Amino acid sequence: MSNSVFKILLVDDEPDIVEFLGYNLKKEGYEILTANNGKDAVEIAKKELPHLIVLDVMMPDMDGIETCREIREQKGLQEVLIAFLTARNEDYTQIAGFEVGADDYITKPIKPRVFISRIKALLRRLQAANIIDSNMSYGDLRIDKEKHSVYKGDIELSLPKKEFKLFSLLCSKPGKVFTREFILDQVWGGDVVVGDRTIDVHIRKLREKLGDEYFKTVKGVGYKFEF
Repeated sequence: MSNSVFKILLVDDEPDIVEFLGYNLKKEGYEILTANNGKDAVEIAKKELPHLIVLDVMMPDMDGIETCREIREQKGLQEVLIAFLTARNEDYTQIAGFEVGADDYITKPIKPRVFISRIKALLRRLQAANIIDSNMSYGDLRIDKEKHSVYKGDIELSLPKKEFKLFSLLCSKPGKVFTREFILDQVWGGDVVVGDRTIDVHIRKLREKLGDEYFKTVKGVGYKFEF
């Protein structure tokens, strides 16, 4: 997939930053959309359906957290990649961002080459997701949803129902951080009372069976799957 296929929305209340980032992304062949506030960002996202939104956290009136939450509530925008752009690095800010549906954080100031590298890494998730949808393979892992089985190389591994459901959730979006609350709701259901330790135990079992390198812990937030 060529870069020109990807549409990126840049949102920041500082025009110089929007211009600087947009210039560097355009040089790479991406189609660029811009907004200087959260309200406009939501309207542009609804109309243009970008592949990726780079969203400043600290904006007046409607900050990035609120903007992200509203974007995620819009039909057709639940799957768009959202990366927060922020000068802040407090854990609570990142946790709040992930809880409203952010996919990643980019801390500014950032050098153009590093920024482009991060953008390319994010967009590779979309390409990986398309590959996964068609042949369901992740490195040396292959999943068979009908049989509830996972193959590591030529070896078939039968996973218990909850382990399989947890694995399917995490690998549905490689690289995305899933919060503990979301995992509990999706795998165990909101009406079932289980502790955080339950998730840890199931992750440990998946690591033992499938490989420790695939499952990453994001301290204070949750887990993600990478391959």
